[in-house]
This record gives sequence, structure tokens and C-alpha cells, in this order.
Amino acid sequence: MTLRPLFDANAASGGRDLGDLPEWDLTDLYAGPDAPELKRDLDWLEEACKRFADDYEGKIAGLDPAGFLEMVHRHERIEAVAGRIMSFAGLRYYQDTTDPARTKMLSDMQEKITGYTTPLVFFTLELNRVPDDAYAALFEDAELARYKPAFDRVRAMKPYQLSDEMERFLHDMGVVGDAWERLFDETISGLEFEVNGEVQGIEATLNGLTEQDRSTREASARALASVFTNNIRTFSRVHNTQAKEKEVMDRWRGMPTPQTGRHLANDVEPEVVEALRDAVVGAYPKLSHRYYELKRRWMGLDRMQIWDRNAPLPMSSDRVIGWDEARETVMNAYSAFDPKMAEIAQPFFEKGWIDAAVTPGKAPGAFAHPTVTDVHPYVLLNYLGKPRDVMTLAHELGHGVHQVLAAGQGEMLASTPLTLAETASVFGEMLTFQRMLANATEPAERKVLLAGKVEDMINTVVRQIAFYDFECKLHDARRGGELTPDDINALWMSVQGESLGPAFDFMEGYETFWAYIPHFVHTPFYVYAYAFGDGLVNALYAEYRDRPEGFQDKYFEMLRAGGSKHHSDLLAPFGLDARDPAFWDKGLSMISGMIDELEAMED
Repeated sequence: MTLRPLFDANAASGGRDLGDLPEWDLTDLYAGPDAPELKRDLDWLEEACKRFADDYEGKIAGLDPAGFLEMVHRHERIEAVAGRIMSFAGLRYYQDTTDPARTKMLSDMQEKITGYTTPLVFFTLELNRVPDDAYAALFEDAELARYKPAFDRVRAMKPYQLSDEMERFLHDMGVVGDAWERLFDETISGLEFEVNGEVQGIEATLNGLTEQDRSTREASARALASVFTNNIRTFSRVHNTQAKEKEVMDRWRGMPTPQTGRHLANDVEPEVVEALRDAVVGAYPKLSHRYYELKRRWMGLDRMQIWDRNAPLPMSSDRVIGWDEARETVMNAYSAFDPKMAEIAQPFFEKGWIDAAVTPGKAPGAFAHPTVTDVHPYVLLNYLGKPRDVMTLAHELGHGVHQVLAAGQGEMLASTPLTLAETASVFGEMLTFQRMLANATEPAERKVLLAGKVEDMINTVVRQIAFYDFECKLHDARRGGELTPDDINALWMSVQGESLGPAFDFMEGYETFWAYIPHFVHTPFYVYAYAFGDGLVNALYAEYRDRPEGFQDKYFEMLRAGGSKHHSDLLAPFGLDARDPAFWDKGLSMISGMIDELEAMED
């Protein structure tokens, strides 16, 4: 078992004088790395895994429903204890990825738990050998029936299952792939960038791309390009190795495409993803191309440079938003939707469930990690006071609310597929944006808010689909042999002009900007989930706007379902279906409509 937090690639930051920023209190997991409870749980886990294998290996096909249910409960308990240990080790590590002691603890825990859980590999292998009629009969039992969606997802892997011996080998080898992920994390966190004579980390440097002063933005972009270029061989090695490892596993499993495993894990049909991808790519001209041409004119530029992409509009305020104001803004938006939503979010601020400050060695970006169902989620931010940071807070808090509500499903069913994991987060952003827009009194303020939301949606939809296309090209090309840094750079640039449009010039060095995106290393093909979530939420919000009666109850029911239902079943109460190509056009039309409104505001 490994910790895989859901890093958000678009997390942004910037600012000063932010107030009292919260930090994590991890004692709800363990009091510290030397806590006796940690050793107790490790000892219990080792023995529990052995007993589980002794009691059930070779016997699953003969279990009656009562025996099968007892086995499920025991497996969930093992997952909960292993998850608690890895959550504690992982969250401490992400607070300071440059601390050797934290790195060692995470590595040691991963190796121990991988070793302890190796005897459990038989569990899914034997399950997939149960005949279809016997499998169906098991889940006729009322108590077992609720677990069927989780086991159906396991059964979906049946055609790609290897021998028991090979599956155990791959399980043990998982720590090798994890080591390459840690190399990536530690390299990124340890990079230093000199901007206008000041040495800073990657988070502050990326923030420089959103500063009002154009020379600061350019200096930040060139510093990023220079440092990425100087380290490009390391990043190329990580990506080559990870892509090759995936290619080998996919080939042995007989998976037809590099994306197949992700689609299966997401419980989404490949044709749905391709319909989403095609709809977004087809909409590039009326979305990103049209918006950036507007922005170019607003900024009085002949050509947009890459450091202008996320620049504030000329009429934007550079006011720093303190932590208390950010908290109030998001909580008011949540409460206006439903007080219950704010009640669920409140403990995150009061009980040390958020780590907000930018500190040396801290992982960049943002995520919400659910830990285990009998504890609570933790949210990581790098908050520096820009409007986009407020949206990042709204986004991650939405993840947290979703994870709290889904926890009632238990370890096996609480976790949602990635395509649905972004639902509450993006909806939380939309609620916060709509409340801020409703409170805007001046046309310039409304224009800035609308433009900011359009940019966020372009980053969430257009940019992430461009990332997806880059990954598809990368993994396809890697199957033909080792890729040089120049090869990967060329693949990156092949999607940039197409997605961003003709308003842009691309500086020398921008071809290396693929290097810092964590999803490519941690969770290949994750990125389309952002576009999926944004399209889904746009359709949901349109439904809320047009037919608000009873919406909140259906919405909370959807979040409580966690991973217990397919996306079609979750959307059915709202009259929506992601398998309908028109579904994606509906979501994209919301973005296009906002651009229409911005065009109408031109002097």
C-alpha cells in the first residue's frame, strides 16, 4: 500500500501578511514517529495478514455468504490499519520532502507494509477465478450486496490478471516504482530559482507567473526554464523509467492501450473519455483561442508570451487576501448552498486538518488526502493570498467534504474513481465563484471575476486535456524506445500551440515545462479527470440553477455514495448522462457563455 495524494496541478499561490495560517495536527493518526501505537499497529498488521492468508487462501470459492462477508470485514480492517500507517508517514513526508528522517520513515513503512501485505495478493486473484454463477449468487445476500460494486471493479481486471507468482512479484516490486516517485518529489522540492536577485523555491516561482508586474513574470518564467533545463536529464530519466515500467506491465497483462488501466480504475468507458477529449479539442477555437485573443487585446500586447497566460488583468487589484478573509469567503459560499456543507467543513479550520503555509521542503501544489474512514481527511495548501488561492481552498475543502461524507461507506467503497473525485471540489469552487460574482458591484470587478473563472476553467478543461494528449503521445512514443529530453520536449510543444492558440509566442525553455507536473509521475492519465469533473459540475450547476428544488438532498446523497455507484447511476437522479455526447457540449457551453459575456463587456 502506498500513499497517493491527489495533487492538484493548477494550485496557485502568492502574497504576504496572511494572518495565522493553520498547520496539520497529525496526532489523530499517531502521536509521533516513535508512538507505541504505531509499533502496535505494525505488529498487528504483520500477524493479521498472515492469519488472513492462512484462513482464506485457496478457500474463497467455497465460502458461503456469511463466511465471505466476514472475510470482507477482516480485509477492510487490514486496509484501515495499513492506510493509517501510510497516511501518517506520507503526510509527515509531504510537510518536508527534504528531511532525510521523514524520507527514511516513509520508505521504511512502504517496504514493511509491502512485505506484510504480499500474502494478500491471492485475495483478488482467487476472487477472479470464482465462476460467474457462484459469484452472482454470493451477492444475492442483502448484507453482501452493497459491496458488489467494489468487487465488480476487481472482476473488471480479470482479463488482465497474471499468475499468482507473477502478481506477488509485481506487488513486491512496487516499492521500486515508488522510489522513482520520491526522487521526482525530492528533486522538485529541492530546486532553487533566482528571480530578480532573490533565491526561492518552486511554489513562489510559479506564483511569480501570476504577478501584476510583467518583468517579474518574465523573470520567473525564465528562471523556471533555466532550472528545468539544467535538471532535464533527471526528469527525463524519471519519465522514461516510469513509462517503461508501465509499458512492461501493460504488455504482460495484455492491456490494449496505456490508458486502459486508468479507465478501468476510474470505472469509466473508454468511449466516454474519448468523447470528452474530442469535444474539448474541438472546442479549443471557441474557448482558449478566443479567450486569449481577448486577453491579448486587454493587455495591449501585439503577441502573448507564455508568462502572460495567467497574468492578472490590467484592471485587477493586487490586494493580498488574508487567511481569515479566504476562510470567510469560502464558508459563506458553502453555507449559502446548504448550512450542512459549512458544518462539515468547519472542523478543517479548527482541528488542524489544514496545512496552509509555504515552508521549505514542503510539497508544492495542493491536495486533500482522505486517510482512512475512521479518522478524517487532511488538506495541504501553499497559501500565499491570491484570488486563485481562495479558489484552491474552496476546491480542496470540497474534496474534504466529499471524503467525510463518503467515509460511511467503509474502506472498500469510500474512495471514488478519479473521474468522480473532482465533483465536490469543482462544485465548491463554482459555489464560491458565483457568490463572489453576485456580490460584485462594479463592472470592472465583475469582468475580473469572470475572466479569472474562465481562466481557471480553461486550466481545468483545455489544459488538462492537452496534458492528457501529451501523456498519450509520451507513452506511445516510449513503446518505441528510450526518449531523449529533446524527444519529450517536442511532444510537449506539439500540444501547446494547438491548445493555447495563435495569440502566443513560446520562449526558449518553455519546452521543458512538462517536467514539474506531478500527475505524469504519480498517477499517469489522471489529468482527464479534471476535465471530466469540470464538465460534470457545469452540468450539475446548470441543473441546480434551473431546478433548485430538492437539489441539495440529491447532491449530498451523491457524495455519500463514494465509490459505491457507477457515474451513470449517480447522475441519473439529476437527469444527466455522461455517455451522451451532448453532455460534454453542455458543460463546455457554460465556459463559452462566460466568454460571450466578456466579449460583450469590451469598450
